[in-house]
Amino acid sequence: MKTLYITRPLPEPVIGAARAAYEVTVRPQTAPMSAAEVAAALAGYDAILPTLGDPFGAEAFAGEIRARMLANFGVGYNHIDVAAARAAGLEVSNTPGAVTDATADIAMTLILMTCRRAGEGERLLRAGRWAGWHPTQLLGFHIGGKTVGIVGMGRIGKAIARRCHAGFGMDVVFHNRSPVADPGVPARQLGSLAEVMQAADIVVVAVPATPQTHHLIDAAALAEMKPTGFVINIARGDIVDEAALVAALSEGRIAGAGLDVYEFEPKVPDALIAMENVTLLPHLGTAALDVRTGMGMMAVDNLIAHAEGRALPNPV
Repeated sequence: MKTLYITRPLPEPVIGAARAAYEVTVRPQTAPMSAAEVAAALAGYDAILPTLGDPFGAEAFAGEIRARMLANFGVGYNHIDVAAARAAGLEVSNTPGAVTDATADIAMTLILMTCRRAGEGERLLRAGRWAGWHPTQLLGFHIGGKTVGIVGMGRIGKAIARRCHAGFGMDVVFHNRSPVADPGVPARQLGSLAEVMQAADIVVVAVPATPQTHHLIDAAALAEMKPTGFVINIARGDIVDEAALVAALSEGRIAGAGLDVYEFEPKVPDALIAMENVTLLPHLGTAALDVRTGMGMMAVDNLIAHAEGRALPNPV
């Protein structure tokens, strides 16, 4: 039986499904693998199920390679150098679709928490500083009928657009690298990122992390926003230039931000932590048991297909 290395603990149904086709070893730690652990896994196992932060960069494939499959747990795979993996003879898969709705829900959570100052209000109450209701307390930004600008109109971007339009009556504009024939809701694809940043009351970042999207939301992009605008990032941290975001917030050039991901995760700048107009979540995008189980089952489907010599359901 082929051997499989799972890089972090996963829901038990996923482990059980994998054991039907592989001799499974589960690494007990929850932190990302070290480079030495990656090298040992590539040399010692037939297949690996890695996830966010496990460093399978080009240098990882320079040594002895026994593995022939990387079944990534997650839709994002910017921690894997796919070209280097393929050159070393490995197939690579991911888990698209399983994460769409859960991630879109977290986008809405961040929009509402940030615009309606919910995090700030909870901190006030928990600190024992709430003196009772009054008409001008914690006045936020009502999102109904406002304009949301979505950067990246893929599966997740479309799911966010549906929630914003159908649930809150928002106008939807978006930026995408290629034309989108059917955004799923009434929406306008604008000609440039700058136009979306200018038009939107709330900008939601939903593009994949690639070399082309690194720091896509930089100082110049943030400078296009309204001073009443909000930035929401549920994609990957390095798509937003974190230093530029801190500067824009500190100088009052934008109204606030809601973040589920960070450029140097899990490190979060002290400046962001100190800001009341910023909502910070610990990468909760897919953190629901049924969603994480579904992601794992999709990864296992790819592993079983590989073991049986079939085409992968979700190659990258």
